Amino acid sequence: MRLACCNSFVLFLALPVLAWPQQADVPEKPATQPDAQPAPQVPPLTLRPAVEPTAAKGRINLDVVVTDKSGKPVSGLELKDFTLLDDKQPAKILSFRSFGGTAPSGGPPVEITLLLDTVNLGFGAVARTRLDIGRFLRQNGGHLAHPVSIFGFSDGGVKVLSQPSMDGTALAAQLDQSEASLRALRRSEGVYGAIERFQLSIRSLMAIAQSESKWPGRKLLIWVGPGWPMFDSPNIDTSSKDQQQLFASIVQLSTTLRESHISLYSVSMGDPGVGTYLYKDFLKGVPTAEKANPSNLSLKVLAIQSGGRVLNPDNDLTAQIDSCVQDAGAFYTLSFDPPRADKPDEYHDLKIVVSQSGLTARTNAGYYNQP
Repeated sequence: MRLACCNSFVLFLALPVLAWPQQADVPEKPATQPDAQPAPQVPPLTLRPAVEPTAAKGRINLDVVVTDKSGKPVSGLELKDFTLLDDKQPAKILSFRSFGGTAPSGGPPVEITLLLDTVNLGFGAVARTRLDIGRFLRQNGGHLAHPVSIFGFSDGGVKVLSQPSMDGTALAAQLDQSEASLRALRRSEGVYGAIERFQLSIRSLMAIAQSESKWPGRKLLIWVGPGWPMFDSPNIDTSSKDQQQLFASIVQLSTTLRESHISLYSVSMGDPGVGTYLYKDFLKGVPTAEKANPSNLSLKVLAIQSGGRVLNPDNDLTAQIDSCVQDAGAFYTLSFDPPRADKPDEYHDLKIVVSQSGLTARTNAGYYNQP
């Protein structure tokens, strides 16, 4: 959505959406009446025990998917096929592994999370979306190629509906049983309702990323729903403090998604609308607080920045999820040491070039370097 006046945007920044609490400090959201409008809170997620990190401190680790012209992931490439550019300068690749196809086994696990967003979907759309997720899970007799978990996102925050499993039939049954617990409360309308949904969505995504940072391996987070509102106006007038706060949130969420090895995917039902492609205006990295815009925190922008994908809305959600999941079948991991930073939160653009023609590499669009 677009805000028509500056006053609404100033109110938006004044709300405590961008001061990220540590997970242990986030309280449970108290029960409220539908008319009450407290600041959204997100309960902490406890998915599984933490594992001590093994990567060298300060080293940047990337997950890379290479696709052909049809969008199909390509396996079997070697280190010599890759060139890593850091701010357009070649960077030395310190480690490289290939997974999928003829690649060696024993690599890091790949897990897929389907998140059903009932906060940003209408009641009818939630029912249809649930059915299509169930169809995906029950395909091939319920035999899944990778472990899949299901999260539900409602007014109470994110709820883990199922732990990772390759039994799609059992997962579909758990999803069916969760219907009552995912019913959304009546939310305020207009700008205030949009602000509240934006707040709760961003906080919930951050809570997931923080939780997943404690566990190794690559994760595909498929956000099923249109995403939260975009706030964009050419006449925004904000204070320096507001811009710094927004920039800090962009830095932290971008960094946490990368360090958690989360690739974010955006899928939804319906037809493309007027604002479907607005996110493309905000895909460039944000180098300074002066360049920060709330739209840099939109679902689709974060998906592209994380090395994931944005699929245009259509009426075959099962096929959309299938398309995302194929990215788990073949991928590469590499690492490099960033150059010395001259200042905190120094943005670096990343690009991976593949020597073979017709192939495209997809990974994190950039990172924030620290002294």
